[in-house]
Amino acid sequence: MKMSKLMAPTLRQTPAEAEVVSHQLLLRAGYIRRSSAGVYHYLPLAHRVLQKITQIIREEMNKADGQEIVMPVMQPAELWAESGRWHVYGDELFRLKDRHNRDFCLGPTHEEIVTDLVRNDIRSYRQLPLLLYQIANKYRDERRPRFGLLRGREFIMKDLYSFDRDEEALDRTYQSMYHAYSNIFKRCGLTFRPVEADAGAIGGTGGTHEFMVIADSGEGAILFCHQCDYAANVEKAESALTETVSPQEPLDMLTVDTPEQRTIEEVSNYLNISPSEMIKTMIYRADEEVIVVLIRGDHQLNEVKLANLTQALDLELASEEECQQISPGGQGFLGPQGLGALKIYADKEVMKMTRAVAGANERNKHVVNLCPGRDFQVTIEADLRMVEAGEACPKCRAPLEEARGIEVGQVFKLGTKYSTALGCTFLDEKGKEKPMVMGCYGIGVSRTMAATVEQNHDEVGIIWPMSIAPYQVIVVPLSYKDEQQREIAEKFYQNLLQQGIEALIDDRDERPGVKFKDADLIGIPIRVVIGSKAIKEGLVEVKVRKTGEQHNITVEEATNKVMALIEQGFKNT
Repeated sequence: MKMSKLMAPTLRQTPAEAEVVSHQLLLRAGYIRRSSAGVYHYLPLAHRVLQKITQIIREEMNKADGQEIVMPVMQPAELWAESGRWHVYGDELFRLKDRHNRDFCLGPTHEEIVTDLVRNDIRSYRQLPLLLYQIANKYRDERRPRFGLLRGREFIMKDLYSFDRDEEALDRTYQSMYHAYSNIFKRCGLTFRPVEADAGAIGGTGGTHEFMVIADSGEGAILFCHQCDYAANVEKAESALTETVSPQEPLDMLTVDTPEQRTIEEVSNYLNISPSEMIKTMIYRADEEVIVVLIRGDHQLNEVKLANLTQALDLELASEEECQQISPGGQGFLGPQGLGALKIYADKEVMKMTRAVAGANERNKHVVNLCPGRDFQVTIEADLRMVEAGEACPKCRAPLEEARGIEVGQVFKLGTKYSTALGCTFLDEKGKEKPMVMGCYGIGVSRTMAATVEQNHDEVGIIWPMSIAPYQVIVVPLSYKDEQQREIAEKFYQNLLQQGIEALIDDRDERPGVKFKDADLIGIPIRVVIGSKAIKEGLVEVKVRKTGEQHNITVEEATNKVMALIEQGFKNT
């Protein structure tokens, strides 16, 4: 491809709308252009990158016995009503009506519609396992689209759905997909970690892992252990319980004055104690039920864990007025004792406290020497808190470390959630009807492109891994007007094409500095410069974008050198 014909409108200035590196560079390098909030055009360079990523995905999915199909983007509301998600999915669902006033949505995911497809055509255990996938656009009405391709309203996704006869078979499929995903992201040249995660709106009763690309700009925090393979996002992370070396004997509970001391910090300072000696008492509304939640004073509540435990669709912290109806002291003076029949959910660390401090349910007063089991009864004891870096790994007790990550893929064990709701069954060897056991496996294709840029760039532009670069080589004649330079460059360029190498030639009438800046900005892995030395000495400069290494070699040797560097680039990814 000649640069003079390529639609790659590069920019010297960063657009004001661009917040993160991938958004800035993909705009500046002429890969994408904004159509509307959260919706983008993919220009030729971006399309080539996306094709490379999807080809890697197809190869790995097909190797794992996946079969590619195309499903409708527009989905009937009746299917979502059958699964129970039409009214609970939330405002992110794009809803529309046809001319007959029938409800539809634009697919953010395809569990319902693929289950409907399978229930109508698959009947026997002999037809299982079945793995169906597609690579298509998805739609989610994000409240605040941002970060370019990392959080948009329209995006490209690969989603595969598996149908198995039992949990054991699902485990095998899940491991197969886990392995395939690891291969995909390795082949894309990414540094990533699979982490334990929360299933979110997809649901299901089995396990789930997110594949996180490590990047400072990542929206999600992950905790991981260098001593073992444990890794989880902060919504899911656990740590080993702290060891109480010498448990204190309980003492009689006493009420003490704490005038206008409301917060954990204020009360701990006033009483000259550590926040870890306090119990933080919170009132929540879990759907229609009011509950009490307890965590240690130096910890933070993990609302995702609480929502999963209570199975609440709507979880919200109670207002001051609601708290005062339960406890006259209101917020800041709440305690778990004497709250009647309310269910109390306590973090496991709370249950080890024998001389705790908490609100007295009376304004300007707290209690000391509060003891779980004696002074109040806990309904459910569970892990409810946010884990922080430095805490002990739940597997090996080594200190956990924290990093930022961008989610590029997730694998779910759905179990029978959708197959039971939609009546997707099969007949086993004995002719007994059973629900299929499902899994779903998604990769954000456009997000993977953006995440690659977040992880592979420098101060001048993108540095594409060889495996997904839009072109492998760019040939840069310093003066395309110079007939001799032009002839050498064109001959070399054509030779690269004949060798099956994906090459660009910068045939524009521009200064060398402009050509070099564009080549670095676009991120082509190898640059071959042809100048006066090619005429006088028969030498060209071959430069590797990632490392900066340069080779001044003869024109005759250059093609073999380029091919060797391309091969090395693939090995490194």
